[in-house]
Amino acid sequence: MRMVKILGLSVVLVGLFLWPVLGEKVVLRGNLGTEPPTADPALATDTTSVTVTEQLFLGLTDLAEEDMSPLPELATHWEFSEDGLQITFYMRKDVHWVHCDPETGEVTQLDRVVNAHDVVYGVKRTLDPRTASDYAYVLYIIKGASDFNNADPEAENFQELMDNVGVEALDDFTVRFTLRTPAAYFLQIASMWVARPQPKWVIEEYGEAWTEPGNIVTNGPYCMKEWVHEDHMVLVKNPYWPDWDKVPGNIDEIYLTMVEEISTEFAMYLNDELDYGGVPLPEMDNVKADPVLSQQLTIRPIPCTYYYGFTTTKPPVDDPRVRRALSMAIDRKTLVEEVTKGGQIPANTFAPSMIFGNAALDPGIAPWALPEELGGWGYERALEEARKLMAEAGYPDGEGLELLLMHNVSEGHSRIAQAIQAMWLEAFPKAKITIETQEWKVYLKTIEKETPVENVPHIWRLGWCQDYPDENNWVHEVFNPVEGANRPRMSLDDPYVGDLIKRFADLTLQAQMEQDPEVRKQLYWEAEKLLCDDIAAIAPIYYYTQVTLTKPWLTRHWHDTPHFETWSIDVEARAAAIGG
Repeated sequence: MRMVKILGLSVVLVGLFLWPVLGEKVVLRGNLGTEPPTADPALATDTTSVTVTEQLFLGLTDLAEEDMSPLPELATHWEFSEDGLQITFYMRKDVHWVHCDPETGEVTQLDRVVNAHDVVYGVKRTLDPRTASDYAYVLYIIKGASDFNNADPEAENFQELMDNVGVEALDDFTVRFTLRTPAAYFLQIASMWVARPQPKWVIEEYGEAWTEPGNIVTNGPYCMKEWVHEDHMVLVKNPYWPDWDKVPGNIDEIYLTMVEEISTEFAMYLNDELDYGGVPLPEMDNVKADPVLSQQLTIRPIPCTYYYGFTTTKPPVDDPRVRRALSMAIDRKTLVEEVTKGGQIPANTFAPSMIFGNAALDPGIAPWALPEELGGWGYERALEEARKLMAEAGYPDGEGLELLLMHNVSEGHSRIAQAIQAMWLEAFPKAKITIETQEWKVYLKTIEKETPVENVPHIWRLGWCQDYPDENNWVHEVFNPVEGANRPRMSLDDPYVGDLIKRFADLTLQAQMEQDPEVRKQLYWEAEKLLCDDIAAIAPIYYYTQVTLTKPWLTRHWHDTPHFETWSIDVEARAAAIGG
């Protein structure tokens, strides 16, 4: 699923945006990096949309940033049945739905308390095939969820399938989930946007427009006041959120721009128009050497992986030899040391080291991806093997090989793509490799598995960040060809490696049901080897770090998916520094 966007300028842009007068309000100023594809929790699939929904809607649980363990949010506590197949959540009774007037910014508390029926509606709406949620598969651990999500809405038994989904309100503030197999990690799934309560009466009144300012009702710490599409969004504090006394934050308003160019974002940060921001790749060395900026720079490992995916049903990357050769010919060590420069680590697997069941940096998997100092082959040997494989596939020196590599608009992604394109052309000099870009919302539609294959690029980039720290959220939910998102379009009928893909599908499902953690680890090791090595449906490139600049007056908590209610600004320090 999910992508972290933290990817020279020698001039500072002055007066690029006219910020609202701060007055007595504490205004946080940030950049989303693009237009959010949605603010609907049932439809969100990307980090930009999730950043927005995280401020607006609460889940039954939340996750501790340190270890991703479940914390109470809408639920006060929960109970597992003896067989582990049922989880009952007991909900608090003091969280109301609220509405923000887009003209005045005034927040009104509605006479509706968030309840168990809202949770049931939200889960079933996400799963309803008419909603067309690309992330519904995350809920397939719920009994009957997969059958309902894949049903024909015109079928006679459609209502029966909806009724059979394993979520029910036992009373107004008690909701029970029935699972198809015991899964302790369901407490983490219960924190996700796709499982959050949704306002049925508003959705039925406004349809797809229900998330627009003036229509939307929410229950989180912030409400939506403005959404000027392709330009900016303004969120205001929900004064009726009952937990303000439990968090350190003091942010009254959040002004989020949608500037795609990281160089422009960096200039805005230098001009004190943003309180936090990213670093363009060409500026990384300068920032590290600058006596002021280096003190504002934070580089921290995060549970995310940057990868290239292959459309495995589209020639010539339908041949696993071509895919493996392309993966081998990426010099990951040079890429992270000379291009990204943010402390990233070369990746040979999909899941990074923080994830339960991971096999990260195990040279038994895709050793060509690792430099010798990490136990791998090193690039010279990888390149030699890549050229042999490509010749065996019928493309000696890349002759006859034509590929389209696509990424979403981003200066950072562009530099990475150009570097990898150069590596491939060095390895296969007679190949023709073209790079194209698309705006984020369009790009996501282009690479989804329902798009006709002739309209899909051979190779595409994505990043994935954990929803919860278990390999089930990685190899199963992202790539299982039967139940997962499966953007590479792996098929059990693949003429080259159909048997391996079937083995991969069986492994991730078996690991989901297995209760012995040591057995699960071994199953996931084999699944990672199949995905990244034998099948080579993806080319893992690097394990992310979060590279951010933060103004000295801003104190940040919850870095990964920001909980802005925990952030605080020293207003006096900011005023002293920038005069306002």
